[in-house]
Amino acid sequence: MEIKNLTVFCGSSAGTDDIYIENAETFGEALANKNKTLIYGGAQVGCMGALANTSLHHGGSVVGVIPQKLKNVEIAHEQLTQLHVVETMHERKSKMADLADGFVALPGGAGTLEEWFEVFTWAQLGYHAKPCGLLNVNHFFDPLIAMLDHTIEQGFMNEDYRQMLLIDSDPNALLEKMDAYTPNYAVKWT
Repeated sequence: MEIKNLTVFCGSSAGTDDIYIENAETFGEALANKNKTLIYGGAQVGCMGALANTSLHHGGSVVGVIPQKLKNVEIAHEQLTQLHVVETMHERKSKMADLADGFVALPGGAGTLEEWFEVFTWAQLGYHAKPCGLLNVNHFFDPLIAMLDHTIEQGFMNEDYRQMLLIDSDPNALLEKMDAYTPNYAVKWT
């Protein structure tokens, strides 16, 4: 199934290494070049801003979703194809999920991880059949991947769920994996 609308979770900060902004820009360009609509948190700062600006610069369609409370804190991007201002974080996540055909996390903080884990959990529980990926820039997600493998080893996560997770350090390769994804729902309890 080809992904047309991709929700991307990433940091409103730039991180400590230029590679994070550079890869956000590369991912934004890849989305535009593949005619995929970027759905993201609506900010114009940090990796979020770099991602959106580059996608827009390359002719991409970019949809932002930002809570009213964060509109000034995260500095809402006013040059987007479309900007949805919602009341709560729950509404933000729900709107981004509803608009998406798939989900990717780029490096970010607790908010990025929380948003991505929610949609990954929904996939595990069968609430959606959309692919969930990680752009593993600069080995950023290696500790997280190791933790997920540890949860499997300790009997807290079905190994089939690990197979649902798409990971790559190359933006184009990750997008190809997203487009080629076939859902394989595993029953947790029998």
